[in-house]
Amino acid sequence: MMKKIYLVHGWKSNSDSFWFPWLANELGKKGHEVFSIDFVESDSSRIEDWVKKIKESVDCLDEKVFFVAHSVGCQAVLRFLEKAHKHVRIGGCVFVAPWLDLINLDDVEMRIAHNWINSEINFERIKDHVGEIFCIFSDNDIHVSEKEVEKFKEFLGAEILIKKGRGHFSDDKKIEEVLKFLSKK
Repeated sequence: MMKKIYLVHGWKSNSDSFWFPWLANELGKKGHEVFSIDFVESDSSRIEDWVKKIKESVDCLDEKVFFVAHSVGCQAVLRFLEKAHKHVRIGGCVFVAPWLDLINLDDVEMRIAHNWINSEINFERIKDHVGEIFCIFSDNDIHVSEKEVEKFKEFLGAEILIKKGRGHFSDDKKIEEVLKFLSKK
């Protein structure tokens, strides 16, 4: 089945950052439609701006649609799906270094993250919209604690993978497990 896969980056990055170019290329080779969503001001702290950009970029939601997101991009996808029409269901999501709360932030980072951390998310509504959620964490991410792993399991029933020594996955040029998950669906 050909999929429509939307790639959603995090703060201070874009679709040319990290492992996104490799993933887009590999998915394209497999015949999937790949769409990269680039936020003009990726360090903006406005949730509404990120959700609006996703909404403008996605033409329709159905079982062939998958999202792959990194860091705050995961939150943006969750908040987008939370507002989706009641009867919409997508194939799944892959979240790399996702979080609901962050640690070790300086004052500027805390101001940027404040709205994301302190705004509630309706997880039940999201679970109604998503087939499967696969989350990849690192055991040494300086901003995402091990407590986030349990939250994504509990609140979203996510399948979890914890990688050794990968930080925030900002130095990675590829993440094979993302491709494997999308290939088996």
